[in-house]
Amino acid sequence: MTISSSLNAGVSGLMANATKLATISDNIANANTSGYKQVSTEFYSMVLGSESGYSAGGVTASTTRGISESGSHISTDSSTDISVTGNGFIPVADLTEVESGEDPAMLLTSTGSFSTNADGYLSTSSGLVLMGWPATNGEIGTVSRDSDASLEPIQFNPSQVSADPTTAITLSVNLPATETEETSAGNSYEINPEYFDNLGGSENLTVEFVPTVPAAGSPASNEWTMIITDSATAGGATTIGEYTLTFNDSRTDGGTLASVATTTGTAYDATSGSVIVTTASGEIEITIGEIGSAGGMTQVDADFTGVTSENDGSAAANFEGVEIDESGMVYALYDNGTSRLAYQVPLANMSNADGMETFNSQTYAISNDSGAFYLYDAGNGPAGSIDSYSLEESTVDIAGQLTDMIVTQRAYSSNATVIQTVDEMLQETTGLKR
Repeated sequence: MTISSSLNAGVSGLMANATKLATISDNIANANTSGYKQVSTEFYSMVLGSESGYSAGGVTASTTRGISESGSHISTDSSTDISVTGNGFIPVADLTEVESGEDPAMLLTSTGSFSTNADGYLSTSSGLVLMGWPATNGEIGTVSRDSDASLEPIQFNPSQVSADPTTAITLSVNLPATETEETSAGNSYEINPEYFDNLGGSENLTVEFVPTVPAAGSPASNEWTMIITDSATAGGATTIGEYTLTFNDSRTDGGTLASVATTTGTAYDATSGSVIVTTASGEIEITIGEIGSAGGMTQVDADFTGVTSENDGSAAANFEGVEIDESGMVYALYDNGTSRLAYQVPLANMSNADGMETFNSQTYAISNDSGAFYLYDAGNGPAGSIDSYSLEESTVDIAGQLTDMIVTQRAYSSNATVIQTVDEMLQETTGLKR
């Protein structure tokens, strides 16, 4: 009966508008929630076929969360407040699952305010732990990109003391060419580059340069003996490397290294321009420059310079904090100014982000509708970059939601009026039998 279908249409209108009011309420309530994605409601008419007149089909409502939409970013004062510019989602896990020792399920989010908790996990106040690939010796190894198998909860030990031994030193030295002439007094020079031992202690190498003074009437030798001793050895006088350096004096490459002969220590590597010496803490590669290269050690008619040297390694230092860069590299910071690569946070991309399943705390999970995911390095391929010192704002448009609320209220009241009218008409119809 047509009048009965009118009643059904009115009821479906109440239900559909109630659904829309629920999404509006959620949106307004989360207008200031970082990373919240606005939910929209769409109405679809239903049509009922009838051979004897028109029957009202009514309306049905469906909701969609705009997970792929991005909100604007606001600046913060923490490097572990992160958000995503462009495509991609940050992998996280539930802290409860992590602390229980379970293999946590990967969740995804677009922003988060992370900090180290009492157990050292980089987590949010809502209980989400940031996930990443761990680094070994400062490098990210081979990882699985189409699964979360290689991801680990990011954890630091706040009481950890770091010490990195020195493995490489680069020397920048100019030797005065006049010291290798027959009239020279044969003055020697030395520098004392610092290195750090296996326990983070500071030691020094002594690198002495002794010129070869030619006999009277002979041309300049352009030759020096480089003697390397280690302060960590007994008395600091044990020679761990001795090399004879000869320099070019031609018009095209004058002042550059011509040859390096080994007396003590490993042989000079012409490819890397370095020698390797064995200290009390192990081997250290000392780069002196390649043959014929103006960028290495030189011998020109100028004063001795040997004040610059570069080395890796660091002294013992206390953990001070965490920093995340735009590539998703997570560094542990120490109070001596050094840092160490600890993890890399990738970004997950999928074909249909809006199809992901939604959970609490602005997190999402892969579903059949979203399609499979792939973990990209931030800034590579289709993935966006990670912004530290920022959080993503909600995508809710308050003005639009308030307008929708007024329209929804009017529509709801109108549908209620339809039901009241149908009820009155049915009463009239019932009264006809009396």
